[in-house]
Amino acid sequence: MTITDIKIRKVFDDESPMKAVVSVTLDDQLALHDIKVIYAKEKHFIVMPSKKNPDGTYRDVVHPITAGFREELNDAVLAAYFEALENPTDPTTV
Repeated sequence: MTITDIKIRKVFDDESPMKAVVSVTLDDQLALHDIKVIYAKEKHFIVMPSKKNPDGTYRDVVHPITAGFREELNDAVLAAYFEALENPTDPTTV
């Protein structure tokens, strides 16, 4: 599976842990929306889209199956996020 596009939808510049909302396209055929970039415990990482269960816990709606693809996705999204911070194309979102 190939990551064919990454769009940084929104960047948050406040003090909250959530730093961005991202969409990723796989194989030019499948779009994943609402992936979040989080900064916590002194590192950046991604959180997959999730829904809240009746008991108040959250469950991922979609997620990588292998550790290798999880790492590839994490690295690609974070690279796109940092690129967007360095070279903003829409000044209202950064």
